[in-house]
Amino acid sequence: MSDSTTPRLRDRASSAGRRAGAGALHAPGALVEAVGGLADAAIDRVLLSGERVTSAAHAKRRLAGEEDAEALAGHIQRVVVLAVPVVRRLARGARFTKVPWVMVASTVVSVGTALTTGTRELQVLASLVAHRLEEATGAPADPALVKKLAVDLYLDPKRPPRLDDDRLRLVRLTRKWVLGGAFGRKTSKRAEKALEAAERIDASSLAARWAEVAPRSRDGERP
Repeated sequence: MSDSTTPRLRDRASSAGRRAGAGALHAPGALVEAVGGLADAAIDRVLLSGERVTSAAHAKRRLAGEEDAEALAGHIQRVVVLAVPVVRRLARGARFTKVPWVMVASTVVSVGTALTTGTRELQVLASLVAHRLEEATGAPADPALVKKLAVDLYLDPKRPPRLDDDRLRLVRLTRKWVLGGAFGRKTSKRAEKALEAAERIDASSLAARWAEVAPRSRDGERP
């Protein structure tokens, strides 16, 4: 297959993906679970390190530098492997009679890159969220609250965090990293907005609200 053909194939697949929107990805449970495991491991690693990002400007400098992703390589590889059949299904949606393997291979690399980048963004965001909570409360941040706020802000920086429940929106995160990665969508601008939003959160109020909501949610009294 010529180099000139491959971009046209990608363009057709990308167009199909845009038409389908987020609904194009019906993520299998195992894939969503793997993304959740990656997010958990990434944020846990940040919290255990004791190092904190103290401002949005500091966070952006961290993202601009190099970071060793070796510690999370196994988690990322698992997500990529589970994403392969999803990527192939999306490519078939672009009306290929057969999915060109050169495109699948290229797209899998793109997904892997998106996962690596997205994980770093989520880690830096979580570090800033943890710092804001610890600064406001004078106590170590609840890891579950850090994950809840980091994921919510990462997915929708414009929406004020709501703690009606303690569930992580892992299906949306999977769509963002896998579907977005498959079609080459960048996350850097949204990540920067999330960092700026994290700097503005009312950490004290959120921690107090979490203390009320989380126990009831975990006991099954809330959906």
